[in-house]
Amino acid sequence: MKDSDMKTADRPDVSTISSELDGMSLSIVIPAYNEEGAVRETIEAVRAAMNPQGIPYEIIIVDDGSEDRTLEIARETGVVVDGNQVNTGYGASLKRGIKRAQYEYVAIIDADGTYPPRYLPPMLAMCRDQDMVVGDRGAAMKNVPLIRRPAKWILNKFASFLAERKLNDLNSGLRVFRKSELVPFIPLLPQKFSFTTTITLCMAANGKRMMYTPIEYGKRVGTSKIRPMDFLNFLILILRISTLFNPLRVFIPLGMVFIVIGTIKFLIDLTYEDLSETVIFAYLAAIMIWSLGLIADMISRLHLRP
Repeated sequence: MKDSDMKTADRPDVSTISSELDGMSLSIVIPAYNEEGAVRETIEAVRAAMNPQGIPYEIIIVDDGSEDRTLEIARETGVVVDGNQVNTGYGASLKRGIKRAQYEYVAIIDADGTYPPRYLPPMLAMCRDQDMVVGDRGAAMKNVPLIRRPAKWILNKFASFLAERKLNDLNSGLRVFRKSELVPFIPLLPQKFSFTTTITLCMAANGKRMMYTPIEYGKRVGTSKIRPMDFLNFLILILRISTLFNPLRVFIPLGMVFIVIGTIKFLIDLTYEDLSETVIFAYLAAIMIWSLGLIADMISRLHLRP
């Protein structure tokens, strides 16, 4: 054998999962950047979870230009190893690994020890009737640093607003999906950390079958790769998803704000029998915003059509 909105139990019983995986196979993509302290343990944990299932699976480590022994250790374990010559980004590593995957079902999991691989078999079983199954960290998100929680909360709420459905965990790094359903969206997926956010919105905005299942979330081994500069990337991400996913949900209400302002000012001006420039600018701003929204909507439909 090769390395080859619903709830589940926190600790799945492996013996009850095997029969549900008949005829299935799984490619497990693990991006790694300077994870020499955890990559071997992650691979061993994945094997421990998958070997008892008796199905074909493969483990693909994608090294993102690590400066430590991550690449060397990964090769010692005998798994499939690919890599970027320089540090290109989390999303770039995942895209490389997904393209190399030989099976229809693909899982992604981090190499830092935060996501328990024991959830892979039950998530694969759920994916038989889904296009993507996402690990919902839920209360376990208490491990996320306080400084990052407001941005995550804002992004989750905004993404749920655009998707017109509740998205429990927007950027969970543990998920199983059908490769054939994801490949058409690869050109839209970013090179950096917003990969998981974008993939979630791609699936939700295009009507794909997606479900969440609760998982535990551990403390990472090593240091976080998030940098202060990523706050700027967060703002760019907000702008990107505003225009790419259901843009009229944003542009129409924003245009209405200027219409209301212009109308109120117009009624005030009537009492003085003098039409001010504010009224004209407010109405023009509304027209421009709606026009941009329509253009963005047309572009969105071209990119996200099945």
